[in-house]
Amino acid sequence: MSDYDSRDALGLAELVATGAASPAELLEEAIARTEKSHSEINAVVIPMFEEARRTVDGELPAGPFRGVPFLVKDLHAHCKGVRTTNGCRMFEDFVPDHDAEITARYRRAGLVLFGKTASPEFGLTTTTESAVFGATRNPWNLEHTSGGSSGGASAAVAAGIIPAANASDGGGSIRIPASCCGLFGMKPTRARNPAGPDVGEGWSGMSTAHAVTRSVRDSAALLDATQGPDVGAPYWAPPPERPYLEEVGRGPGKLRIALQTVAFNGVD
Repeated sequence: MSDYDSRDALGLAELVATGAASPAELLEEAIARTEKSHSEINAVVIPMFEEARRTVDGELPAGPFRGVPFLVKDLHAHCKGVRTTNGCRMFEDFVPDHDAEITARYRRAGLVLFGKTASPEFGLTTTTESAVFGATRNPWNLEHTSGGSSGGASAAVAAGIIPAANASDGGGSIRIPASCCGLFGMKPTRARNPAGPDVGEGWSGMSTAHAVTRSVRDSAALLDATQGPDVGAPYWAPPPERPYLEEVGRGPGKLRIALQTVAFNGVD
């Protein structure tokens, strides 16, 4: 597809909406790019190709990303019937019988999930290397790391496999790989996106899920599609005043910056 690289996820959805491309064509392009780059970057470690092909053969939800191929991180983001290893040998054969709520929301937005991306064990390091799947490389320079813990997601987006991918962040796991791979990565506030149904929070709310993207508007539109509490959430973030996609390009107004001059231990 000649214009695949020039479009973000919303741009690919526009191709589907106008009939310029079909979900099946977009999926096969993404699969071909995955297979071509896998031996070098090792980003997509759990393929879901046949499931995705069955998905595009059916009726897709009429969401904002209808027909757009998408990847989820192999860390807590369960997909029913697909392994979730968390980058750990102990969970190497664990297959959940349900979707995580954020995964379900991705599906309802029309995204076509076709694989899971590499994560270090439990997402605890700033490089993406696990005993289960090995090291993930930076597509800009194979001698460099793609960062972590969402290194598989960032490598896949930077390599042009897809324009956006699910990621998560506790201590930098969206922001670090986004900076390593030249992408946009924003960590949302705690409880903005759902953590359920298996847990109510991660790291006392410090760990949150969202995405790495090539465009700011994709990040905003994805947050619109996934934000809000799920059943059983112990707390939730206040609802936004307007859709996040409408915030893209708006003037920020008057801003205030806090400056702390005293250390937490009370020493100047």
